[in-house]
Amino acid sequence: MPGARPERVLVIACGMIAREVLAVKEQLGLGHLDLTCLPAEYHFYPDRIAPAMDEAIEQARSEGYRHIFVGYADCGTGGLLDRICEKHGVERMAGPHCFAFYQGLEAYAKVGDLDMMSFYMTDFLCRQFEAFFIKPLGLDRHPELVADYFGNYEKLIYLAQTDDPALDKVAENAARMLGLAYERRSTGYGDLVPGLAQATSSVADGRTGQDEP
Repeated sequence: MPGARPERVLVIACGMIAREVLAVKEQLGLGHLDLTCLPAEYHFYPDRIAPAMDEAIEQARSEGYRHIFVGYADCGTGGLLDRICEKHGVERMAGPHCFAFYQGLEAYAKVGDLDMMSFYMTDFLCRQFEAFFIKPLGLDRHPELVADYFGNYEKLIYLAQTDDPALDKVAENAARMLGLAYERRSTGYGDLVPGLAQATSSVADGRTGQDEP
């Protein structure tokens, strides 16, 4: 109906991209987008993502959401997340992981092989470097373990969603501490922008998160 308000769309995302999803929501004026997140620490435990997503979608359905979008790429689930998406008739972000969709899948396809020995960081990982890497790996107590954990990497690549000198400094210092060459790529939000735009615009024709054929 012309002038009707769009139904709510729930994005169930990785906690590592929560800030970015909200930024894109504001950028695109997606007032009908709601967000809930699974724990960011599942980045290190990909086996937990699919079952947690299954439960989260079931919960969202019970709360009345008909339109759901999964704010994850495959993220190390080995196709298990796709099975959950198929089970519930929902879609997810395309690609193998957020490092790919931030760069854009076409751009990532061109550099993926060259980056095989690179350690990626994002805005989130810069903000949480101490909490996600230094303390859990014990590097604050045993800096000599750097070689064991990062010895096979050659470069640290900071995929920057924003221009923040403080985050740049964190990434540069991390590369120095880990003994890696440093590269900064300004990616912005990459494919997250068209991904969320498509997920929310398709509500109008009933293609996203619908159980009905």
